[in-house]
Amino acid sequence: MSTVASDNLIPSASLILVNECNEVLLVQRSTRTRSFAGMHVFPGGNFDTGRDTSLAITAIRETFEETGVLLASPMSPQALSKSDLERDRSAVHRQELDFQAFLLRHKCVPALKSLHPFTTWITPLTSSRRFRTQFFISFFPTCLEEHSSGTGIGRVPTTDGGEEVQSTCFLHPRVAIAEFKKGNINLAPPQYYILETLRQLLPGDVQTPEEREKLILLSQRPFGRLVIRPRLYQDPVSSATMFLYEGDELRGGPVGQLHRVLVKQNGTVFLEINLQRNFDIFKVDVSEAPGTTATKL
Repeated sequence: MSTVASDNLIPSASLILVNECNEVLLVQRSTRTRSFAGMHVFPGGNFDTGRDTSLAITAIRETFEETGVLLASPMSPQALSKSDLERDRSAVHRQELDFQAFLLRHKCVPALKSLHPFTTWITPLTSSRRFRTQFFISFFPTCLEEHSSGTGIGRVPTTDGGEEVQSTCFLHPRVAIAEFKKGNINLAPPQYYILETLRQLLPGDVQTPEEREKLILLSQRPFGRLVIRPRLYQDPVSSATMFLYEGDELRGGPVGQLHRVLVKQNGTVFLEINLQRNFDIFKVDVSEAPGTTATKL
């Protein structure tokens, strides 16, 4: 897995953490942050060559910094105290304590095998800062081993004191989509796309083994390694604005195949996002689709 930026792309990682109620962990970014200010996103951040050995480690570290949830297994039965955890979390966040040193101090092993690739997104050409973000999906809390006390490591997500995150919450994908449509939360197209995908695959409020296996299977199919390079396009007839994705008919895909979102924006805020995707994501591989035939805006 590449962690080297290319074409001035900033490598980053985000974690889609699904709990036993089929709810997904979302954080609301502080309005003071440089990127995605005020938006609801999955926890994550930029790959740090001095602290991270892989994008999976980036996802685990950033999730710990932003929410206090640590995807790691203790090598000893002694539980981490809440005060020690929060003290060291703050030190890691401020880069006063190396994350690897933190793991060694508390004899924790990052739960790398619990992370499954779930698409990669590249920021559109229209943006001044562009990222190559690897999304991973994992499951909470059963991705963690339990301490002898019966509690996990940082099971209750909390903010980082407002430095980057002003709120955290677990929301079912259908609730998150509904709240976005009501204007109560702000989402960007990648987060909307993933939440809408999960909404279709996780209909109930109690996760079943079959649902979990289906998501893991999807991560192992071409969908999991799909690199999405959105192309902004305005329909010359309807004037509708949309982002075209790999395999869409306007990007060289089969006639009638849709892989796009229609959007309405007010500056950087998305007022409306509607996903149009009419193929089976378990069967159709659009990762090698020909280049776009649409005009870029």
